[in-house]
Amino acid sequence: MSTLTIAIIVAFVVGYLFIALESVTKINKAAIALFMFVVCWTIYMIDPGTYIEQFHADILRESTVLQAVNDIIERHLGSTSTTLFFLMGAMTIVEIVDQNGGFDWVRRVMSTHSKRKLLWRIAFMTFFLSAILDNMTTSIVMIMILRKLVASHKDRIIYASLVIVAANAGGAFSPIGDVTTIMLWNKGLITAGGVMKEIFIPSLISMAVPALILQTQLKGTLGDADNSNVMYESNAETELIELKEGQRKAVFFIGVGGLCLVPVFRSITNLPPFVGILLVLSVLWITTEVFYRTLHRENNSVTFQKRVSNLISHIDMSTILFFLGILMAVACLEEVGVLTAMGRGLNTTFNGNHYLVTGIIGVLSSIIDNVPLVAGCMGMYPVQAVGDMAVDGIFWQLLAYCAGVGGSLLIIGSAAGVVVMGLEKITFGWYMKHVSWIAFAGYLAGIISYYFIKTYIF
Repeated sequence: MSTLTIAIIVAFVVGYLFIALESVTKINKAAIALFMFVVCWTIYMIDPGTYIEQFHADILRESTVLQAVNDIIERHLGSTSTTLFFLMGAMTIVEIVDQNGGFDWVRRVMSTHSKRKLLWRIAFMTFFLSAILDNMTTSIVMIMILRKLVASHKDRIIYASLVIVAANAGGAFSPIGDVTTIMLWNKGLITAGGVMKEIFIPSLISMAVPALILQTQLKGTLGDADNSNVMYESNAETELIELKEGQRKAVFFIGVGGLCLVPVFRSITNLPPFVGILLVLSVLWITTEVFYRTLHRENNSVTFQKRVSNLISHIDMSTILFFLGILMAVACLEEVGVLTAMGRGLNTTFNGNHYLVTGIIGVLSSIIDNVPLVAGCMGMYPVQAVGDMAVDGIFWQLLAYCAGVGGSLLIIGSAAGVVVMGLEKITFGWYMKHVSWIAFAGYLAGIISYYFIKTYIF
């Protein structure tokens, strides 16, 4: 291994350490990720010819070293951009639905006086919503609902813990439910039909097992929630909803229904998934513009604060830039051959047992962000025409499951966990003591069920 390769690895590891310690350093992880991306590629450019000759000799025969490097970077940037545009579109759609009161009906559906009934309603609603929305948004929506329904903080953190588990489980079986499944789907390593058919049951089990255990901690009926001390409210709750009831329902069904139809659009047109997302966004944008124009004609005092052009500024661009930095830094590791070497090492160590490899990756995803882990695996293992590494093969489907569900093992292991941790003030130690082992039981049960499904059914 050359000195430059070691320097790139060191830069990546140090950068990753600062990302993991964001709560200590108070430096936004997006800033570190972007800096890491630039440093890795800058070191690469000290002597790019060595890497080009070793890994891209075919390109070098037709162009100069600098042209080859530009082609490689543009290829990686193009692949990364499809994921970023998908996320930006999906985040904007969810923001439009939320700001215009599209999720109000969810709270009405959840209402019950039985603690255990509420637990199962929360579990299934979170599970299926997170398959359509991202797990972070779903978690925020469900916590806001819980604050309206559950007065006791002691009870609420049990429900909130299940929200984390259910949100991560629901995102794992859907091609649009989690950033990692979006990445795998965009890359063509899994198909929408394949992952939904074969990962749905393991994901459902990984949610149901913890729910069964957690319900033993809840008995009796619920009192009325006291919302006087709620410090965080969604804009949909605190601002005047200007759209009429029928218009709010239309916004919900166009936005959420459109997200559900994105895989169908891809299968019909063979266009990249982000094109389908942009189609849904454009239709929703046009619809809301018509609604607000109509309201403005009926009442000149109606404002246009919730027009899409204004809501776009609410999108968390730091998250988008974080993904850009991470994915491009991982691409540099791929170009210097580090990921390929790691893939060979894992296969040798575990004798090619994909259940062990992906199972360990899932556990690591509770400590290390699952985005770079999955990006690294995509670079480590080339897709094959047939076998476990083929499209919808065991390895890629297990990777989607383990990287998503494994984030529930620690409260800091997923975006859903971090958000709930902040909103409900759940400590790392409490979650690890009371929930981690329960989440792990569900995680293992899901892997075992996948094994039986692949061995005896499909």
